[in-house]
Amino acid sequence: MKLTLQGLQAKAGWESYRLPAYDVAAVRERTAKHPTWLHFGAGSIFRAYPAMMVQRLITAGLMDTGIIVCESYDEELIDHAYTPFDNLSIAATLHADGSIKKVVVASITESLKLSEDWDRVREIFCDPGLQMVSFTITEKAYTLREGNREFKDCVIEDLERGPTACTNVIAAATAMCLERKKATDRPLALVSLDNCSHNGRRLQRSILEVARTWKEKGFITDEDVQYLTDKISYPYSVIDKITPHPDQRILDVLKADGIEGLEISETAKGTASAPFTNSEKTQYLLIEDKFPNGHPPIEQTGVIFTTRAIVDKTARMKACTCLNPIDTTNAILGCLFGYATIADAMADADVLDFIKKMSYEEAIPMVTDPGVIDPWEFLHEVLTERLPNPYLADQPQRIATDTSHKLGMRFGETILAYYDSPVPKHRASRLRYIPFVLACWLRYLIGVDDAGKQMELSPDPRLASLREVFADVELGSVVPMRRVEPVISDKFIFGVNLAEVGLDDTVLFYLNEMLKGPGMVRKMLKRVCSDETFFNYN
Repeated sequence: MKLTLQGLQAKAGWESYRLPAYDVAAVRERTAKHPTWLHFGAGSIFRAYPAMMVQRLITAGLMDTGIIVCESYDEELIDHAYTPFDNLSIAATLHADGSIKKVVVASITESLKLSEDWDRVREIFCDPGLQMVSFTITEKAYTLREGNREFKDCVIEDLERGPTACTNVIAAATAMCLERKKATDRPLALVSLDNCSHNGRRLQRSILEVARTWKEKGFITDEDVQYLTDKISYPYSVIDKITPHPDQRILDVLKADGIEGLEISETAKGTASAPFTNSEKTQYLLIEDKFPNGHPPIEQTGVIFTTRAIVDKTARMKACTCLNPIDTTNAILGCLFGYATIADAMADADVLDFIKKMSYEEAIPMVTDPGVIDPWEFLHEVLTERLPNPYLADQPQRIATDTSHKLGMRFGETILAYYDSPVPKHRASRLRYIPFVLACWLRYLIGVDDAGKQMELSPDPRLASLREVFADVELGSVVPMRRVEPVISDKFIFGVNLAEVGLDDTVLFYLNEMLKGPGMVRKMLKRVCSDETFFNYN
C-alpha cells in the first residue's frame, strides 16, 4: 500500500480508510482551469480542516473543484509532505475512546512554492472565478514591524523591490491582488484562518501597509490602494480545532495497516512534517459573511456565516477566556513540570485545580457571550473532553511557541476588563490566578524546570531580548523590580502595563517565591489555590 494515486487503485488493504468517492483526476483538471479557492500555509491545520471541508463538499456533489495550497515560509514542507504523495494526505481523527477515523484526503489539487511558482500563483489570482484566498500563516506573520517600529528583515527587500517576486507572504498577496486588478478588476475575499482576534483587520492592515509603502516609493498608484481597500474584503473568522504535530503513535498505526513510505521528518527550519495529520473531532469555524465574489458552500459542513460582531465576540470568548488562556497555562506549567503532552498536564491534579479556579473564578466573570455558542458549555467541553484526551498528544513545548505574542490577547484583555470594571470586587489588583500564570512565564524564561534541570525554551521572536533580562538569574536568586520593570511594563507582551493596573508587585512576589529552589513552582501552585492571603486589599 502506498499513499499515491496509483496506490489507491489497489483497493486491498484500504478497507479501514474512507477513500475519495469521486473522480480525482477530473476534479484536478477542473481546478487547474477554474480555481475557486487558494490557501497560503501548507501546515497540518490546513490539511485537517479546510482541505477536509472541500473533500466533503466534493463527495456530496456540492463542489466540483478542489483547493490549491501555496507555501511561502517553509517550502521544504512541499517536498516532504506533498509531492512524494501526489498531494494526498491522511486525516486521522482521534476520539477520546481511542478509536481513530482515517480518511484519505484528495481535495488538494496542487501544492505550490511561492519562490518557484510565482507565475502559477499569479495565474490563479487573475482567474475571475477565484472566490477566496485563505491563510494559516501563524499570528506573527501579520506583524510587519519590530517592537521599535522598524520593518522586519523578512519584508524589507520586498518593500524596496516593489510588487514582483516577493518572498514575504503578505507582500506576495498584496502584489497578487494588484495583478488581479489589472487582469479582471473583480473583487476577492482574503480570509485569515489564524488563531488570533481581529484576524481580518490584522490582514487588511498588513496588506495596506505594504501597499502604501509601495505607493510612497512610486511603484503603485492611489487607484491600486483604493482597489485593495474597496474591492478586496477581509472577513473576520474564528477557527478552532486542535491539531498537534504528527504523532509517532499514529504513524505506527498507519504503518501497521501496511502503508509504505510514511515518515515524520523535520525541515531545516524545524517544522515537523508528515503526510498525515492527527487531530481532534471537535471543530468550530465562524466567518464574517463578506465575500464579494461568492464563496464555496462551506456552510454545508457546519461553518457559521455571521456578522463581524458575532465573530468578534466568539473570538474573544475563545481567545480570552475559554480555551487559549488554558492552553498557554498548560503549556507553561507543562514545560516547568516536564510533561510530554497537554493531556499529561491536565491529568495533574494540582494543574487541573488551578486551571478550573482560574477559568471559573477569574476568566468566566468577564467572558464575552457571542450568543451562537454557549461559553459555559464550550469551557466545560474544553476541560472535560478536549484537553484531557490522552490520544491527542499535543505538546506543551509546541503551545509555548511565541508566547510573548500571545499573552496580551489571552490574559491582557481580561485584565483590562477588570481594570475598567466599576465593581469593587473586580479590581484588577485583586486577581490571583492570572498574575500567577504571568509569573510562571517569567520563571520559565530562566530555562530551568521545577526539578532544577535545564530545559530547552520554545521559539519566540522576543526570546533573545527576554533572555538578556534574565541572563544571570538562577534558582536562589532574588530579582528586584528594577530588573524586570522593562518586561513588566511592556504592553506589547501583556496587553497592559502590569504596574499601571496594580499587578506588578503580585507578579514579582510570585516569581521570587518560585525562584527559591527546586519544587517551588508546585509549592506556589498549591498555595495560590489555597485560601492563603498574600496581600491585604483595600
